[in-house]
Amino acid sequence: MHDLPLYGVVVVELSDSASAPFAGQILAALGADVWKVERPTGDSARGWGPSKWKGSGAAFHAINRGKRFISLDIKDRGELATLHQLIAERADVFFHNLRPGSAAQYGLDASSLRVTKPELICCEVGAFGHQGPLNSAPGYDPLMQAFAGIMSITGEEGQSPVRAGVSIVDFGTGMWAVIGILAALFRRQLKHVGATVNSSLLETAIAWMSIGVANYNADGEPGSRHGSGVAFIVPHRAYPTADGDLIISCANDALFARLCETLDRPEWAIDPRFATNAARLRHRALIDGLIGERLAGHPRACWQERLGAAGLPCAPIQTTEELVHHAQTEALGIIGKPSDDELAVVGLPLSFNGKRPPPLSAAREVGHDNADLEFLAKRQRSPRGADKACSGEVTSASSAASD
Repeated sequence: MHDLPLYGVVVVELSDSASAPFAGQILAALGADVWKVERPTGDSARGWGPSKWKGSGAAFHAINRGKRFISLDIKDRGELATLHQLIAERADVFFHNLRPGSAAQYGLDASSLRVTKPELICCEVGAFGHQGPLNSAPGYDPLMQAFAGIMSITGEEGQSPVRAGVSIVDFGTGMWAVIGILAALFRRQLKHVGATVNSSLLETAIAWMSIGVANYNADGEPGSRHGSGVAFIVPHRAYPTADGDLIISCANDALFARLCETLDRPEWAIDPRFATNAARLRHRALIDGLIGERLAGHPRACWQERLGAAGLPCAPIQTTEELVHHAQTEALGIIGKPSDDELAVVGLPLSFNGKRPPPLSAAREVGHDNADLEFLAKRQRSPRGADKACSGEVTSASSAASD
C-alpha cells in the first residue's frame, strides 16, 4: 500500500514464538515489506493449539500476517550466506530474537552487519535483557509476569497468584521494539547513521510495573492483590448485578458523588468514610460491599443504561464472543480478513486520517516465498548439514512466549 507510512522500508525478521513476530506484523501493517525467516521446521507458534487454521495454530496467524515467508537453516554455510546477502542487498531493518551471543556466532550481530552496511537498523528482542547476570537465560511471558512482580498484584487476595489472561509482556515487547525501530529510522533519515535497538520481555514487564515501583519507592509497601480492582482508586472494579458483572470506575470524587446520586444513595458522598478517595481506600471493603448490595437488585443492562445516561464509566465483563459481535467492535472495523475464505483476525489499532490500514494477507506455509530470493535459485548450495557455520545449536525461541 503506497499510502502507508512505512511503504518502501524493507525489514528482515529472524524470529520465533510471539514477541518478535508481533513486532514484524506491526511493521507490515504500517506498510513495510517484511521478510520472515523461519528455520526449516517452522516457527514454534505454528504448533500452538488447540485452535488451528489451515494447518497452523490460530495464534500463529494472529501475529504473522502480511509477511513474506522464507525458510533458511542458518547453521548451513550456504543458507547463512543467503541470509547475509538478503540483509546486505535489501534490508533497512534487521531484527531477531536469538539467544544472546548466538547472533555473533553467525555474524548476525549489529556490529558485524554494520561493517558493510553502516546505516542498517538492528534490533535485538531478548528475554532478560542484553546485559546483566541473567542476560543469557531463556524467558517466556509467564516467567516475566512472575519475575517483575505483576503476578504478585494480580488476582484475589489470599488466593494463588495468576498471570494476565493474555500475553501482555510478549505483545508489549513487540510494541517497544517497533517504537525503537521507528525512532531509529527517523534518526537515520536525519543523520544517515544506523542504530542498535534492544528490547526485552523483562524490561517490558518492569515498565508495566511503573506505578507499583513508584508506590513502593514512596512508602515501602510492595503492593497487594485487589482482584478486578486497583490499589489506588475506589471504586474501580467489578461488581455483581442480578445477572452478570459490571465494572464501574470512579477515578475522582466528583464521579463518585455522581455514582451515589445514580444509585439513589446520595448520603454516601458526604459520609466522611467515603467522601474522598483516600477515605474510600481506608474503607474499601465497606464501600465496595454497599455498592455491590445496591447493584445486586437489578440486571446488568438496567445499570448500564442508568450509569451510561449519567456519564459514568462502566463496562460489562464480556466474553470473546460478546466482544467480537458487539456493535462498537463492528463499527470500529478492527476485526477483519483479506478475503472471504480467510480467518478473521484483529487488525492494527491505529488509523491514519480516519482510515485503518487494510487487513493483512494471511500467513503462508514455511518457505512459501523462497522463490522471491532470486539469488537463492542461482547459488550453489552445500549439502544440508555437511558444512556447518558453527557446531552450536541455535534456538530463536528463547525470548518469546507461549500461553
